[in-house]
Amino acid sequence: MPLISPFTTSFGTDVNKDVYVFKLEHNGITAYSESVTDENPFYGSEDNYTVFHIVKQYLAPVVKGLPEPDEFNEQVKFIKGNNMAKASMEMLLYDYYAKANKKSLVDYIGHSRGYANVGISLGMDDINVTLKKIQEALDRGYKRIKVKIMKGKEIGILSAVRDNFPDIVLSADANSDYTEKDFDLIKKIDRYNLVYLEQPLYHDDIIYHSRLAKGLSTPLCLDESITSPEKAQKAFEMGACKVINIKEGRLGGIGNSLKVMGIVKEFKGHVWIGGMLETGIGRSFNVSMASLSDINYPGDTSPNDKYFKNDIVKNPFTMENGTIKPNKGTGIGVEISEEYLKKYTVEEGIIA
Repeated sequence: MPLISPFTTSFGTDVNKDVYVFKLEHNGITAYSESVTDENPFYGSEDNYTVFHIVKQYLAPVVKGLPEPDEFNEQVKFIKGNNMAKASMEMLLYDYYAKANKKSLVDYIGHSRGYANVGISLGMDDINVTLKKIQEALDRGYKRIKVKIMKGKEIGILSAVRDNFPDIVLSADANSDYTEKDFDLIKKIDRYNLVYLEQPLYHDDIIYHSRLAKGLSTPLCLDESITSPEKAQKAFEMGACKVINIKEGRLGGIGNSLKVMGIVKEFKGHVWIGGMLETGIGRSFNVSMASLSDINYPGDTSPNDKYFKNDIVKNPFTMENGTIKPNKGTGIGVEISEEYLKKYTVEEGIIA
């Protein structure tokens, strides 16, 4: 699916979203989910090819037995890693069982405030373009601005943003572009009064983040490093972060994401829901999660039209006063656009 505009981070530029959409049909119920992977293993170790293999060979046969989500997680825990593959199937079961119980996903999970506070994530671009996008985002009511940065460009980007917008709620995401040799450079970011700096160091690191945090006044947010509730617990115990970005795919699904929320609450930290350029299917899961009462920072849950001119759902999200409400229908509540799903589909088949 073509993106409205290229999205650039420290590890590359996306111009399209390549995604597996999964459909489960049983007893008149049709459930959907998607994989948050892409063609390349640049964000994490998984990509579309590994996900398809793991789903087809190991996970789909389990899903065929229609276990409830928690039971599914128990049955597949012998498979090491592959969280994004597991999440795609666990979330498929969440949608199925919410629909089977005639509940919306948020009601099936419980403890929703009824809306999600929305922030925006802006990829790296010409600085004048970035400043224009920030003003447009503020005009639309976004409650937090996040800019992508990389080593050697952070000062220019953040200085320009703060010079033009001195009082906005601002964060920065480095996507693991720095090392322990860059601590002095990273400490210069303190002057920009960020609400947090996201994942500056290695994608699987906690130790160096904990050392960095001791000499930094800017709170650290961990994303890629948090792949399980156990790692979230360790990160807080070691002082590696005060904020966690939850992505259900990275954590293996909704069940583990809820556990991480509980850990963050125990340590009196902050937590928000991130995004992976999802279609309207994945975005509906994200908005539902971002509406939960334990989520205390705005997330990257922009309306569909930030990324896609034509999404594969007929009922895209709209934002009002910086908030988005979860869908009211059963399950994730999306109505699939067969026209655009067919238009963008390059391969389809039955896997179980």
